Order: sequence, then C-alpha cells, then structure tokens
Amino acid sequence: MSAPLTATRAPDDMVAGTPGEEATVPTSRRTRWGAPTWALAGGVVAVWVVVSVLADGSNTLYLPGLGRTGFHDYFSDLKVDLIRGRDTNVVMQVVGALSDVFNAAVGWLQDVFSRADLPRPVPQVGYLGVLGIAGWCTLAVAGWRLAVAVEVGLVAVGLLGYWADSLDTLIVTFFAVGIALLIGMPLAIWIGCSRLARTVATPVLDVLQTMPAFVYLAPFALFFSIGPAIAVAVTVLYALPPAVRIAAHGIQMVSRTTIEATDSLGQTRWQRLAKVQLPMARKTIIVGVNQTIMAALSMVVIAGFVNSPGLGQPVLEALAAGRVGSALTSGLCIVILAILLDRVTTEASERSETLARSGGRGRAHWIGLGVAAVVALVMVYLSRLELRFAEFPTTSLGGTIASAVDSFAGWVTDHIGGVTTAIQRGTTNGLLNPLQDLIAGSPWFVTGTALLLLAGVLAGVRGALSTAVCLGGIYMTGLWYDAMVTLTSVLVATVFVMILAVVLGVWMARSRVVERALRPLLDAAQVMPPFVYLIPVLLLFDPTRFTAIFAAVVYAAPVAIKLVADGVKQVPEATIEAATAAGSTPWQLITKVQLPMARGHLVLAANQGLLYVLAMVVIGGLVGGGALGYDVVLGFSQNEYFGKGVAAGIAIVLLGVMVDRVARRAAETSGTSRSGAT
Repeated sequence: MSAPLTATRAPDDMVAGTPGEEATVPTSRRTRWGAPTWALAGGVVAVWVVVSVLADGSNTLYLPGLGRTGFHDYFSDLKVDLIRGRDTNVVMQVVGALSDVFNAAVGWLQDVFSRADLPRPVPQVGYLGVLGIAGWCTLAVAGWRLAVAVEVGLVAVGLLGYWADSLDTLIVTFFAVGIALLIGMPLAIWIGCSRLARTVATPVLDVLQTMPAFVYLAPFALFFSIGPAIAVAVTVLYALPPAVRIAAHGIQMVSRTTIEATDSLGQTRWQRLAKVQLPMARKTIIVGVNQTIMAALSMVVIAGFVNSPGLGQPVLEALAAGRVGSALTSGLCIVILAILLDRVTTEASERSETLARSGGRGRAHWIGLGVAAVVALVMVYLSRLELRFAEFPTTSLGGTIASAVDSFAGWVTDHIGGVTTAIQRGTTNGLLNPLQDLIAGSPWFVTGTALLLLAGVLAGVRGALSTAVCLGGIYMTGLWYDAMVTLTSVLVATVFVMILAVVLGVWMARSRVVERALRPLLDAAQVMPPFVYLIPVLLLFDPTRFTAIFAAVVYAAPVAIKLVADGVKQVPEATIEAATAAGSTPWQLITKVQLPMARGHLVLAANQGLLYVLAMVVIGGLVGGGALGYDVVLGFSQNEYFGKGVAAGIAIVLLGVMVDRVARRAAETSGTSRSGAT
C-alpha cells in the first residue's frame, strides 16, 4: 500500500520516499507459505517451549565436565602415537625441522633487539638503536607525525616496565606476519585472478576465520613443541585469512574496463598483474596487511599459553595470581602497540594512494629520509657503545599504576560490589537460565528440529541444509549439551550487542558531536586483543557465565555499532527531508525510515556481532563461561583430555559456521524481499 506525501503528520506505519515519489509501507517479509516470517518463527518457538516443559530435561546428551567419549579418546591416542613416532614419522620430522627454524629465527632476533646476547650482557642493538630504527621506518612509510607517536609509544611501554616483553611481542608478530604475507600474497593473486581458486578457497578461509584463536593451539600442539615455534605457526595460520581475502578483493575490484583497455595494447598476463592490477589494488592490499598485523597481535596473550616470548606471559601470570593492576599494566602495553601499528599501516595505505596519484615523492622527502637515516645509525652505534643507551632505564611507573589499580579494584568491590552482583544475578536468573533451559535443557532432537525449522524460516532451504550439516557434526563430537549452552551465551551476548549497536549507532549517525566523540573510542576498542577485555570486566564481576558474556559484549559491540552508524548515515538525505516534511516525529523517522532502510547493515552488524562473540567463547571459559570454552582449556591443559579439547574446537567452528550461514542467508533473503516490496 502507498499514499502520496502530504504536509500532514505521517501515519505511524508510513515510510517516506524521495520527493515526487510515494511513501511506502515496509512490508513484512513473508515465507513461501504466505505467512509473515515473525509469525512462523514465533510459532516454532512456542511449540518448542511447550515440548521442552513436557520433556522436563530428558535426553539432553549431557556429558559431565570430566567425561569423555570414544571420539575424544581417538584424538588423545593420536597425540600419543605422534609423539612416540616423532623420530620415524616423516611429517613429524619435517615439522620438527620447521620448528627448529622458527625457534632459531626468533631467538636470533631476540639476541639482536631484546635480550642479552651472551657473553654480551645486553642485546646487540640497545633501546636507543631500536628507537632510531623504528622512527626511521615509520617516517619512511607514514610521515613524521606518526614517527613521533611511535617514539612516544615505545618509550611509554618502556617506562611501564615492559620494554623487553614488548619487543619480543613485536618480534613474534612481525616474523609471523612476514611468513603470512609470503604465503598469502601469492594465494591472493591466484584467488583474485581465478574463479576456480576462489570457489575452492572460500570455504577454507571461512572456517579459518570462524575458528576462535585459542582453538588453533590444540591441533598445533600435536606437531610443534612448546615455545616460539608453535606461537609463530598458530599466529601465521590465524593471520593468513585477512591477508588473502582483502588482497584478493582488491585485485578483483580493479575496473574491468581498465583491464580490457590495457589488454588491447597486447600486454601479457604478467604485465597486466604487475603494471595494472597490483598497483591499482595497492591501497586495499595495505589494508590487508593492516588487518593481518592486527590479527597476529590479537594472538599475543593466547600465545602466552604455549610459552611464547612477549607480553602474553605477564598478562596470564597476573590474571592467574589475581593481580588486576599488573594485568592491566601489561595489557595496556599491548593496546599501545596495537594502536601504533594500526595507525602506521592505515596512514601508509592512505599515503600510497596519494603518492600514486601525485607521481611520487619529491627530492626534499628523500633528503629528509637520508638525514633521518644518519641519525638512526648514530643512535644504533651509541646503543652498542654505551650501556646506558642499551638497557632501558628502570622506573617505578608501572608498579605505581598497578598499585593504584589494585586499590581501585578493592574500592569497587567494597562500594559497588552489591550493585554488580545484583545485575549479574538478575541477568542470570531472568534471562540466561530460562533460555538455557529451553535450548540446552530440551531433548536434543527437539532442539535440533527447532533450530532446523528456524533456519528454514529465516534463511530458506540453503540455510536449513547448512544448519543440518553443522548440527550433525556437533552431535558427532559428543558435546551437544555444552554446544547448546555455548549457543545460549552467544545468543544472549548478541542481543545485548545489537541493543548497544542500535542505540549508539543511531545516536552517532544523527549527531556529529557524538560521532566525533565515540568514533576514536570505537577505533581504539577494535584494535585491542580480546584477552585485554577480561581485565576491566574482572574488576566488576566475579568469574561466572555472566562475566564471560559481558566481556564478549564489550569486545563485539564496537564493530556492530560502527556498522549500524554507517548504515543509518547512508539513508538518502532526500528521503529524510521528505519524511520530516510529512510530519514524522524523530522517533518515527528512526523506526520507520532510517532503521528499515539500513536493514542490510543491521543484519551485517548482527552477523559480525555473532562471530566476534563466538571468538570470545574460549576466553570466556577461563572466567567462568564453562561449556565449550572450558572443554578447550581443559583439553589443552591436561593430556588425557586433549581429544575432548579438539572435539570442543570442532564444535565451536561448526557453531560459528552455522550462525554465520544463517545470518548471511537471512540478510540476502531480507534484501531480496525488500527490493521486491512496493
């Protein structure tokens, strides 16, 4: 139905169109059976609730925390067999040789930059030399402002007392990123130029990106020994997908017209790639490098579980001992490094585009770089010559901050502990427990059928098929009950993420002042490794499921908020003006115009929120989240439960693939039905 726009107050169910057009009512999406989607989904849930109550917690496939199945024992036995056959197994010998290379390379870099290269009592290049090298490299790729910022940031982590640990973090990160790019760039070129390669690689990359970072540790522990080697190997695999996907996307997006025009001049495939596609995709490729570095840096704390050098170990040790202040101080160093690396690579991307258009750098730039290089070399020489320029000065700043944070944590516990406990208990009893009773407490075949039907209603036949395959895989892992408990936490966290995303996203889109205030905070939040979020959350709450969910919400909210804000901002100004002229109130404008027209971004925000929340599942297991997160941690920490940890990792991946596929198909179906509505 539609009605011409008039100067009267807009009815509650009217959405304004552009000037000269008729306003349209956003029709509810309907299924092939003719019923509204919400009605069918509500019917499925209602029947599910009734059957769940009647079943009274039977046939849930509950497995005790220390219980195991034959599926779990198979992987545990496989680990034992691989370890016993290390000397005769060709694969283990190859991996062992690769592990030795990784350990030797990281060890050599540490001798150069971060630890005493005995019998020399200090590294080959002291802190002053590191500052000189870092400043010159930043100046070359990102300009003098960021060069100053990098110097200040590195001095800050040194003053906090984590100079060597920070350098170790950078060593492992850059070494892993270098390997990831060495592997990823050829793959990206292949995928960008070949439809067949893209078809084959997409599902593999989907699985790699869906798998939480912690889950990578268990299978890699089969082959690599504890230490830098396994940290590098896991980081490479975790950081590889963004490098491949973003660079391949940039190559694919090169204008077809440009390629055809240059092909007409008789260029070869290699010339097309080297002189057209790669130069025109330069900015996107650097964005891929940025995301690869961020992904690698997010593994810092997790790599601490396998005795990797860097800031991960101080964070874990402080958390294990309950020293929130020390955990926050070392975590702050990770945040500083993440922000610096993000800003440098982002600026490098923008400068590459500007230089490509302007024709390159001028003579003054090269002279400035030459002078800076001389200064950097002098700083390196002094750091090798004088002990005072080699060892970073010892300060008490980090200890002072840690003590202040510990005192504040005590004050929080004494003064607002009752409030946070009430919030925690209210949410748990009022929302978490009832939903868990429905999803995990129903008979497994009832929950499976309900999820299949909901997937079919929301995402069509393809969504239901993906759900069926994933649910079948979860059943085979023997961890159905734990998977459903985890799904409950993920859904609850995602609801809270979307509430924050809609409220703050709309506010940002409608207020430039709010956007200017929130955007830098959201940008900074997005570069923080997930483990860092646990530290402030543990200040407020005891280790429980709620604490894990709260940390997941804080981690996932920034990306969802930005997506919603961008979607609302993209609503045409003419449409908003027409609705305002028709008498729409601000509330009507938001609910009847901006949010419906930003539906695609809302669905994408929900999709990304789900995946970010799922990425915190294992980490949540460390602070009382239980379920699959606990299973993964248990499997990694105790050899006899190694197989259960692997099975839990498989279940997490299947959950991620399931919710991702349903959300994507729901978005596509929603977009199709909306475009067809009149």
